[in-house]
Amino acid sequence: MDIGPVEYLVVGFPGNKFTGKIAPALADLIESDTIRLIDLVFVTKDAQGNVAAIEYDAIEELAAFAGLEGEVGGLISDTDIAHVGASLEPNNSAGILIWEDRWAAPFVQALRDADCVLLEGARVPHEIVEAVAEAVAEELAAELA
Repeated sequence: MDIGPVEYLVVGFPGNKFTGKIAPALADLIESDTIRLIDLVFVTKDAQGNVAAIEYDAIEELAAFAGLEGEVGGLISDTDIAHVGASLEPNNSAGILIWEDRWAAPFVQALRDADCVLLEGARVPHEIVEAVAEAVAEELAAELA
């Protein structure tokens, strides 16, 4: 069975400002079969420091996430929720997302079939890529001038 890499992401919502604006972009990725949503949990920390998971129907701004297709549930544990909650400042929230990179499944299967092993992998931060791209563009512009 071809299973792509599984990734997770924790995104913060400072001041508990949920807007639902990321839900359509996430839905597009799911509908295009780019990713398969595996789990999604929202975590909040109140003014007294109490941490809790939030249900989609508990806050109107999260309703946009209720219609996402996926196998949501079960992979994110209470320990994960507590860990994310501990990193939040009071009156802030976060979303924990776990997904499979469906687009990468055929390549990953080819690696497995070739008896390859993953030695290292990481995501390059956007700020680094942007800075390098700007530097390369400036260097090219200087060469052409």
